[in-house]
Parts: sequence; structure tokens; C-alpha cells
Amino acid sequence: MDWKPMVIMGAVVVMYAVMNALSKMVFNEGMHTTVLMILRLLVATLFLGPIAYFKERKNRPKLTIEIFVYLFISALLGASLIRWLFFLGLPYTTATFASAFNNTTPMFTFILALAFKVEKLDVASRPGAAKLTGTAVGLAGATVLALYQGPTLIGAPSAYHLAAAATHGDARRWALGSVALLGFSASWSLWFILQSKIGTKYPELYSSTTSMFLLSFVQMAIVGAATEKMTMKVWVPCTVLQGITVLFAGIGVSRLGFLAMSWCVERRGPVFTTAFMPLIQIVTAGIDVSVLYEQLHLGSVVGSAIVVVGLYFLLGKEQ
Repeated sequence: MDWKPMVIMGAVVVMYAVMNALSKMVFNEGMHTTVLMILRLLVATLFLGPIAYFKERKNRPKLTIEIFVYLFISALLGASLIRWLFFLGLPYTTATFASAFNNTTPMFTFILALAFKVEKLDVASRPGAAKLTGTAVGLAGATVLALYQGPTLIGAPSAYHLAAAATHGDARRWALGSVALLGFSASWSLWFILQSKIGTKYPELYSSTTSMFLLSFVQMAIVGAATEKMTMKVWVPCTVLQGITVLFAGIGVSRLGFLAMSWCVERRGPVFTTAFMPLIQIVTAGIDVSVLYEQLHLGSVVGSAIVVVGLYFLLGKEQ
């Protein structure tokens, strides 16, 4: 049995879980979400750019206006909007809760694939009925996640939670975070649909990824210039944790994580790779409760369990 894909995907799961926890920590320190996104994209572009140039310079297709438009939208959906919405929802909820929305992406992707006629569904067949059932169950779980918080199972309110509740209202913050995270999942699903087009028009993986990071950096830099204070204190990481988070997000998650998942898809297929995504939430929950001392709510547990059941029901019928 080839254990390498399992070991690599296990490492990817831990990497994403740590990234979610680190992001929550630096946001609690006062780092702005837009600033983290821009610095992360800059690091990823600078790190991946030279590799893409030297590895694919002989085979890189001509960059036409059509391809540029595809790459621009890909950057907007796959790097700018999803990260912005995720980081918007994260401070209002918990890292565990935010990670749960990764599991809803296959359901949203399946619905959008039907809408854009990328995939056909025969509800009369057993696989078709199973996909439809899995999608419905998964969306029901996402609804529970978004609308039902429930009592606290683990953890007591921290000073940060008490201050947030007093200032903004805990229920209102949780609702805003839920809406942002639902948008994150839907945007990521749209990006997967778009990738099926980009893969045929611009198949060089390193170059297309670098272009996506670069265009997203420009997009978010414009947003950052319009919304953030142009002072060194805002734009330069002021703590060791913030510096580590920027480097880990840019080099680890954006660069190594993406390539590792691509390698596993090539070796074992997308179903095998996607099946590891629910583990991100489990590892994140462990870090969330033990390190960040966040609260774990009944709604998160129930909603996540329903989503995972729907996810594996959907993916299991893809075998």
C-alpha cells in the first residue's frame, strides 16, 4: 500500500488547521484582515514566481485577452474573495466553526456544476439519487451551522468574547460571521467550476497559479490602499507571531499546500484528496479549545456532523 499520499494529506490537514488558528490569534492581536491577505499574496507570488518562470518558460502558452480575463476572475474568486470572506467571518466566530464551512464546498460545487451544465444528474439512477441526497443533507448541516449556535459544551467565555459581546452583541456577530462564511464556500465553489475552463486554456500549473496570486495581490492592494491607514505600523508585522503567520500562509499554505494537494489528486484522484477536508475541522477544534481557549457550541458539533455525513455520502458515490 502506498502510504505517501495519506501522509502528505495528513500534513496538509495539519497545515491548514494551524493556519486557521494562527489567523485567529493575529486578528485577536489587532492585525487587519486585508493586511494579512496582501502580505500573504505578496510572499506567495515572490516565492512561486521564479519557479514558474524557469520551469515553464518554454511551454507557457501565449497570454491572450480571453485567458487574462479568466485568470483575473480566478484571482478574484479563488484568492481575493474567498480569503477576504473567510477572514471576515473568522473574528466573529471561532476557528472550528469557520473550518466547518470547508466541508460544504463539495455540495455547493455540485449544485453550481449542475447549473452551469458541467455535470449531469440522473435522479432515477442510484448514484444520481445518492448525490442529490448527500447534497441535501450537507446543505441542511450548513443551515444548522449558520442559524443554530446552541449551548456551550466546552470552554468559558474569555475576556475577548465578553468584550465582543458587550460591544456588538454576540448573536449579531455570529450571524454576520455565518453569512460571510457561506459566501466564502460559495465563492470557492465558483472557483472550482472556473478551473475546469482554465485548465484547458492555460494548462501550465505553476504559471497560472503565479498569475492568480499576482492579480489577487493587485486587487487586494487596491482595496487595502482605499481602506487601510498608510502607515508602517499597519503594514509591517509588529510581532513575531504576525511575521510567522505571514510567512507560513504565503509559503506553507499557498505554495506547498497547493502543490501537495495537486500531487495527491494526480496520484490518488480528487475524491481521495477531498475526503481529508473534514479532518481540518477536527484538528482545528483541538487547537481551538486547547490553545485558543475558544468555546465549542452544540450547534457547531451537530451541524458539522450532518455536513460530514452528507459529504461522505456524496463523495462515496463518486468512487
